[in-house]
Amino acid sequence: MGKFRKWLTRLGMVAFCFSDAKGSYILPNLRDISGCPGYTLTNVVHVHSPPSSAIIGDLILAGDPCDAYGDDLKHLRLSVDYEDETRIHLKIWDASRQRYEVPESVLPRPSNKDIQASASQITLNYTASPFTFQVVRRSTNEILFDTSRHPLIFEPQYWRIKTDLPPNANLYGLGEHTDSFRLPTYNHTRTLWSRDSPGVPPGTNLYGNHPIYFEHRKGGTHGVFLRNSNAMDVKLDDLYDRTTLEFNVIGGIIDLYFLAGSESSPAEAAKQYSDIVGRPAEIPYWSLGFHQCRWGYSDFVEVAHVISNYSSSGIPLETMWIDIDYMNDFKIFTADPEYFPTARLREIVDYLHLRNQHFVLMVDPAVGYLPGENYQTFDRGVQDDIFLKNPNGSYHLSIVWPGVTVYPDWFHPNITEFWNNEFKLFFDPATGIDIDGVWIDMNEPASFCLYPCLDPFEQAREQDRPPPRPASPPKPDTPIFQHDNTFTIQPRGGFEKRSLLAPDYVPKNSFGTLSEKTAHVTAVHHNGLKEYDTHNLYGTMMSAATRRAMLARRPKERPFIITRSTFAGAGSHVGKWLGDNLSTWAQYRFSIAGMLGMASIYQIPMVGSDVCGFGGNVTVDLCARWATLGAFNPFFRNHNIEHTLGQEFYLWDLTTEAAKKAIDMRYRLLDYIYTAFHRASVDGSPVLSPLWFKYPADEKTWDIDLQFLYGDSILVSPVTEEGSTSVDIYLPDDIFYDFLTLAPVRGHGTTITLKDISLVDIPVHIVGGSVIPLRVSGAMTTTALRTKDFALVVAPGLDGEAQGSLYIDDGTSLVQDAISDISISYRLGKVSLTGSFAYSSGVKLASVIVLGLEEAPLVVLASSGGVSLGELDVRFDEQNGYTVITVDRPLDHHLDLVFEV
Repeated sequence: MGKFRKWLTRLGMVAFCFSDAKGSYILPNLRDISGCPGYTLTNVVHVHSPPSSAIIGDLILAGDPCDAYGDDLKHLRLSVDYEDETRIHLKIWDASRQRYEVPESVLPRPSNKDIQASASQITLNYTASPFTFQVVRRSTNEILFDTSRHPLIFEPQYWRIKTDLPPNANLYGLGEHTDSFRLPTYNHTRTLWSRDSPGVPPGTNLYGNHPIYFEHRKGGTHGVFLRNSNAMDVKLDDLYDRTTLEFNVIGGIIDLYFLAGSESSPAEAAKQYSDIVGRPAEIPYWSLGFHQCRWGYSDFVEVAHVISNYSSSGIPLETMWIDIDYMNDFKIFTADPEYFPTARLREIVDYLHLRNQHFVLMVDPAVGYLPGENYQTFDRGVQDDIFLKNPNGSYHLSIVWPGVTVYPDWFHPNITEFWNNEFKLFFDPATGIDIDGVWIDMNEPASFCLYPCLDPFEQAREQDRPPPRPASPPKPDTPIFQHDNTFTIQPRGGFEKRSLLAPDYVPKNSFGTLSEKTAHVTAVHHNGLKEYDTHNLYGTMMSAATRRAMLARRPKERPFIITRSTFAGAGSHVGKWLGDNLSTWAQYRFSIAGMLGMASIYQIPMVGSDVCGFGGNVTVDLCARWATLGAFNPFFRNHNIEHTLGQEFYLWDLTTEAAKKAIDMRYRLLDYIYTAFHRASVDGSPVLSPLWFKYPADEKTWDIDLQFLYGDSILVSPVTEEGSTSVDIYLPDDIFYDFLTLAPVRGHGTTITLKDISLVDIPVHIVGGSVIPLRVSGAMTTTALRTKDFALVVAPGLDGEAQGSLYIDDGTSLVQDAISDISISYRLGKVSLTGSFAYSSGVKLASVIVLGLEEAPLVVLASSGGVSLGELDVRFDEQNGYTVITVDRPLDHHLDLVFEV
């Protein structure tokens, strides 16, 4: 015990202990690091070759090591690059040996313009000994990132970098999480380590990992991105005069990108982040329709009946989904021959496609470990040698739905050919199931095997996996529409020896040890990388591989893929649902912040929660409210768990009415939001955003996350309390218009109460200064919707002007032959449509509706391409102060409407 105490003293550890039957243990992460010496920057070289202002240098340990969680590294390297006018890249790594970095094959580096520091909107100032630095906004001299009180700590399996921020800082990001959108900053830890997260509990690590935060101040909004996939705790705390933020990471390197953002437009920070992680992928138009799913559909008959019931109830159903239920003993790329035979699934798909509807199936990563049992996906995987291995070369075994399983190794050189081939065979349009999209689940990767999982076969038997079918199969003709392989590991040379299973610093993983209920951190990829480092990349790598497989099936069409686990950059491949939530009012509310995180910060705009909740029995009132909110989720799907009450919208009169009204509103706005998605794919503009993105100077908006902007011009303010028919909403100092009545509502930077909101309604307002393109009516499918004419709603701002846009293409093609990209403006009594009109949509501009007028125009004259179209019919609504102008012209040319009042 004496040596142990000396060891504690050398570490400067705080001696908090507890005892159990096995002895005494030191509570993790209580070691004193206040006396760590930091580093001295020497041998600084300024890279002066025009136009660069980059520097490189050596960091040498500045004093006696503190060795808090391992031996302090003695010699580090530093580089600082001014990569463009809005971005600085700082990188610190071990000078003596190779350390893991996020591979560029997973997340490519952004282009580096190598500019002069004087041309940058932010600058990095440093002190050499001990080395600390500040990132400063050049125009205001405001310090954005400041390590001056906190010397750097860097050890083999732990490093820390810490910054001071203003008191009560406005921080957003660091997801995935079920917390408020504006992060708590008092004694709060955000842990990043992917895990299966039933119930998505607040304050825990969840499925995805996005080490990016935005900080918003009166002086502007900026971002900080850590390009690191190792487990980490990001600790936030409020002190009397400042907030602190620190990254505590158990591997990799310090790889920080500082984004200048903007002094006036928070969306600029999002756009700059998209320069690093990639723009969101273009989506097919149909994917914005309403989707239905359930885990627990018993057989093909029940699925067909759900489709029929939606049709007979008059609720538009765009896409039918099936969970793992369709699989044979839950093995991927199989169909149960009795409950979901391929021939009957093909019949369902044909039925949907004939009616311009769509079909999605789930694909998990885990492959059933079934040597000698003629499971062809497994056998082909063995042949291609694409499964994740243990350090000794044997297969890494886990337990998932089919029982004992193996995981695909997404780093393997044969993985693309293997995965593409499985999709080609099973989803073949002629002989298989012709899916339109893919749903990826369990890709953290999740496991049910309790650590240390020494005998997965015994645990699988104890867990009764795969579980038996709960009921007898339907008759096949039932009518429906009335042992281990090994290889030699070749590790990459130069890595330090590490205790992967028991690092000294233990991140706050809610499952405990990092290997619990997932692939073990010691599992080895073909290229020698360990799950310890790459675990958080697994879901995004599967997503990218699945996108490639879908493109191989339909090379000319945009893939539609929804995933569960994500890392930075996932949005350039797929969309995301927020996981296995609960049917509670609290999670209904949390879903808004969850969507805002993905769509406005992490660059994953195709996002939504399980509408009405996944776990537990939903109440009718909550499901009705959630149906109306779900209509303003970018991804809109009703989904729930087996062994609970069904929650399809047609099951209750109330939810039927709510769904019809909400989907009608959504479909009328579908081209408006489709246009927003296109803008996101071009420059990273957010599809959803918090109010402070639009009103950054209004401090009252900074922590609002129960209202949000759908696109940049539709304010959504749902009722969020159980039993309530009213809602308090905040309206900034601006003009708004009720979406249904079109009546103006003047905001004065105060909270107002909206009353008598029925369970089938949701308050929606048009933000002044906007032009909103609407389809004139809804439809049962998005294909039918595309045949409807347009109306333009002109909502003047306080200055009497308005702008908007409309993007139209064929809705599916990866490469477009022709597009219409129309800019719409209203100023001084003139509405103008300009831009490109190359796509022949076959629809007309039926009308233009101008809001907020005190009296009707006497005459509205129209001209197109310089040719007079004469006088147009005008109707004035005195009660709500708007004018309807009948246009009835094809959307194929420049158009001007001039008012005479």
